[in-house]
Amino acid sequence: MDASASEHSADVIVVGAGPAGSTTAYHLAQAGLDVLLLEKTSFPREKVCGDGLTPRATKQLVGMGIDVSEEAGWLRNKGLRIIGGGHRLQLDWPELAAYPDYGLVRRREDFDELLARQAEKAGAQLFERCNVTGPVQDDRAAGRIVGVTAKLGEDKRQVTFRAPVVVAADGNSSRLSLAMGLHRNDKRPMGVAVRTYFTSPRHDDDYLESWLELWDRRGDEPRLLPGYGWIFGMGDGTSNVGLGILNSSSAFRELDWREVLKAWCASMPEEWGYTPENMSGPIRGAALPMAFNRKPHYSRGLLLVGDSGGLVNPFNGEGIAYAMESGEIAAEVIVQALARQSPAQRELTLRAYPKTLQETYGGYYTLGRAFVKLIGNPKIMKLATDRGLSHPVLMRFTLKLLANLTDPTGGDAMDRVINGLAKVAPKA
Repeated sequence: MDASASEHSADVIVVGAGPAGSTTAYHLAQAGLDVLLLEKTSFPREKVCGDGLTPRATKQLVGMGIDVSEEAGWLRNKGLRIIGGGHRLQLDWPELAAYPDYGLVRRREDFDELLARQAEKAGAQLFERCNVTGPVQDDRAAGRIVGVTAKLGEDKRQVTFRAPVVVAADGNSSRLSLAMGLHRNDKRPMGVAVRTYFTSPRHDDDYLESWLELWDRRGDEPRLLPGYGWIFGMGDGTSNVGLGILNSSSAFRELDWREVLKAWCASMPEEWGYTPENMSGPIRGAALPMAFNRKPHYSRGLLLVGDSGGLVNPFNGEGIAYAMESGEIAAEVIVQALARQSPAQRELTLRAYPKTLQETYGGYYTLGRAFVKLIGNPKIMKLATDRGLSHPVLMRFTLKLLANLTDPTGGDAMDRVINGLAKVAPKA
């Protein structure tokens, strides 16, 4: 794209071309709005992620018109295999009207680019190597954001982008949100994920694997490590192996998580290949901002989507589905707002965005915050794995709860219980 001018204007600016930003830009462009999508790096680029997508994320990809066939490079999965307490339980994704009955696996390094290119195809203008340095604010309108400043290209040329609405999709640290005075709530749960890749014969496993117990068996006495682990076959000769830890755990700040990951991998059967010589990439880590840990989600012309608004599911650490869903919700609100006749009407419509997020996720995330506190206690976690995993019906209910997979209307008894609990819980 030609970026010779030092100032650009549009209907909407989206800062960050991860899943949240690209989905937002796609739906805005589909509706005919002029959208600028600003990405500080260039594609392809790597991000720390489990690479496993649940049916919620799959639904979003299908809705964006992305070819999710195996011929297009996607590996499908049938469900979740849960390991813990001496049990190994394989659960298929539920059959629902609202979501597909399969998930997907794709490397993050080209997943994000696929979404960004889809937004471009829809008409969004993508600027790569565009590092946003701060908001442009209108002092006459209580500091309302009316654009952003940025350094563009290899020569880091100063550029200004202007728009009446700006979307922060710039991840967990969200420098744009901070510059607008929107800080994280430290009382909300945070997680850390670390992962790496191994060449492995298990690369074509068609179930996502979740380990509720991590054991370090290197010493005389086996030691239970905090957190949960995952193994996702990538279908390309490698497995993504990683672990997550919640800040509700007493060990959150004490341990080197890369060493914990190595210790866990060392306890696995040698034939799986999760050994140092088979490691095909470095161990990388990232924060998981959960349960609305930055609010408000709309303020003075700025909407927060995905990780910038702390939309990671506290039950299972899933972020991509909620990044994409919040992007679609934000786009719908913005399209309606920009069609209003007066500034007051536009503002009234934009303020509906946080209310919609509250209605959609608020009660469920409150349940998740309680869950996080419970499993931060190793005794409760052990009791849950020992007793719960021996009851397949209870675990099917748990899968639906943890993955947030229910039919909103017309579902089965499990769906009605979960939906009812989320409805009566206080909003996050």
